[in-house]
Formats: sequence, structure tokens, C-alpha cells
Amino acid sequence: MGELSKEIVQHLEWLGHFGKEPEGGISRFLYSKEWLEAQKALEDWMNKEGFDFHFDEVGNLFGGLRGTKHQDETILTGSHVDTVGNGGLYDGQYGIIAGLLAIKYLKEKYGNPLRNLQVVSMAEEEGSRFPYAFWGSKNIVCTAKREEVENIADFDGIAFVDAMRECGFDFRKEATEIRKDLKTFVEIHIEQGSVLENEKKSVGVVHSIVGQRRFTVEVTGEANHAGTTPMGYRKDTVHAASTMICDVMNRTKKHGDPLVATVGKIEVKPNVVNVVPGYTLFTMDIRHTEKEALVQFTEEIMASMNAIAEEMGVGLKVDMWMDVDPVPMDKRVVEVIEKQCQEKGLNYKLMHSGAGHDAQILAPFVPSAMIFVPSRKGISHNPAEYTEPHDLAEGVKALIGTLYELAYKE
Repeated sequence: MGELSKEIVQHLEWLGHFGKEPEGGISRFLYSKEWLEAQKALEDWMNKEGFDFHFDEVGNLFGGLRGTKHQDETILTGSHVDTVGNGGLYDGQYGIIAGLLAIKYLKEKYGNPLRNLQVVSMAEEEGSRFPYAFWGSKNIVCTAKREEVENIADFDGIAFVDAMRECGFDFRKEATEIRKDLKTFVEIHIEQGSVLENEKKSVGVVHSIVGQRRFTVEVTGEANHAGTTPMGYRKDTVHAASTMICDVMNRTKKHGDPLVATVGKIEVKPNVVNVVPGYTLFTMDIRHTEKEALVQFTEEIMASMNAIAEEMGVGLKVDMWMDVDPVPMDKRVVEVIEKQCQEKGLNYKLMHSGAGHDAQILAPFVPSAMIFVPSRKGISHNPAEYTEPHDLAEGVKALIGTLYELAYKE
């Protein structure tokens, strides 16, 4: 293992001690004791490195180098410090560690940059403690609204507002505007998928983040006796729902990448062996990198499901409760990252992200792009999450080159 690889792993393990679970994972939720300890430890590290550092009102931690020439321009990197319950060592915190090590390296080799260079340890992204996600990045771009969290609580009944204030933070001032100095955001993250591993690539240069539509589908029929109801007289909701699900999956496969569809939950009533099921609920998650394709496919499967319901004599209710547009990354920033990968001889791939990230929140306001490193077997949100040290280092090399190009060059 090279020196850079060792340094990355050591710092990941160090940060991973904050919220470490007996079963091996990490639980570090927004505004928890473990969360605050982690943010304070990162603040201490920034201080020791001689970085300028500060917390914003809600608990996002920023640290880095002041520019020597363009102090009204800031290049930002980083990721989120919170985790899912019993999560892995890499999701989120790799982006923070990578950013700090990259800026430390650049400072030691080149001194201060022309533009401000900062890493951010974002307060929250996962939505694991409270029913609200992207609290950190949404506050950076001033899209988080006080009224969205004022009356929410965690599973233990602890109010969001109380937890926040207990940690010494409070709401962003309503009149606050998005920072005008933010010129670029580069987020480095594990892939949380298996594309890079399967294609034996060490680095992914992300050109877009998929849009998502999520649905709850309810099929209503008639519960009846399994022995005395002839097949032609049945209003069997499992038969109808399974026909719909198979149809969606077949259409998705036929359409091809990057379209994906997932049915992740199925509920049946009365759910007993000898009764024709009169009610079935299932969920669908549909994703694509292009909005037009996402909308068109949704319309196609809605028409098909309605036709199946009519043919089989069952009722159908579809609730689309999530509709998030795809987010393209900034072409110029993507080109800078790709050029650095080429110049450094890195084994990379241009790709899209199938998962959501902080970069998608910043991208409509700040030119943004992402760097991926592989995830073994695509596993994430799990103590078994793992990325080879060599690949961790390759990602940091890409980040160092990118930040140098953006912050040190005219």
C-alpha cells in the first residue's frame, strides 16, 4: 500500500471511530453527540493544518486556504459527515478526508492558491434521523426552509429544533443569500454501485445524476374463497399486480440503460393461503438521466397498467410521490476532471450516477461535478462497504489535479 493510500485509510478509520457500532458499522446522525464530536474533531484537524475554518449557522463546517489574488472566488470540495444507521466507512466521509488531504498536499507543494480553496463537511445528507434529507447542502444554496423542519422529530420524539440548538446551532437567517464567491463544487464519493468494479476502472468522472420518480400503486379487487371461486370470476389483485410488475420490468429491459426500474415493496391483503387476495400494494422506483425519457416511460407504463387493470376487472390507484429531475454536471468542470485523469494516466470512465448526492443540490446554483471510486460488489449503506486503498488514492490524485487546475491556474 502506498503512502497516500495508507494516509487515506488511517484518516477514514480515525473519523469512523465517531459513532462506531459494536457490530462494526457507523451510526452518526445529524445533531447527535457522535456527529458533534466528529465535526469538532475535523475542526481541530483544520486548525492544526493552519487552515481558515468556520461553521455556518446550521453546522456545515468549512476549512481551507485563502486565495492570494481572487479572494472573491472559492473552489469548494467535500461531502456529508452523517451516516445511515450502521453504515460503512466510506459513504460521505471519504469525500471530506479526500478534500482535506488534497488541500494539505497542495498547500505543502504550491503554497496558497490564487482562489480560495475550501473543503466542506456537510451537516447532513442521508435523512436517517429526521424525515428530511440534504439539510447541509440545501442550506448552502439557501433552499432549505425553516417551516419544513420546525415540527419534525426523530423516532425517539426528539424535536429537530431542540437537537439542533442542543449542539449550538440554529436556523439560517431568512435574509441570507447564496454565497456569491462559490465558483465550483467538486464532490468525490464512492460509486455505491458495481459499474467501475465490473469494468475494472479506478475512477469515474460523473457527467450527470439520474432523475427519480417513485410511486405507490394500489390494486383493488375482491377477496373470495380460494376453492369455490372459478378463475374466470375472480378479481385477483396479486395476479393483476404481478402482471403489471412483469410488464414494467420487461419494458425497462427492452428500453435498456440507463433506464432502471425497481419494485421494492409488496403488500397483500388478506395475505392468507386460501383466500383470493382483494388488495395489493406495491412501490415502484424509476430512474433515468434524461427527463424527457423519464416522463415518456412513465406515461407508457401508466397506460399499460390501466389497460391491464381494465382487462382484469380490478381498480387501480397510482400515487407519484417523488418527482426529481435529472441533474447534468457542468461540462467545463467535467472536462477539467477528465483532462486530469488523462494527464495522470488514471484508469477512468465517463459515467452517470444512479444515486442522489449533494452535488445535485448545488449544481443548479454552482458549477458542479463528481468523481467516483469503485465500491466492492456495489455494496453501500452497510458495514461491508469497501473500496480498495489503491482506488481511494487514485481518486484523491484526480481531485488534487482538478483542484490545482481550478484554484491555482488563472
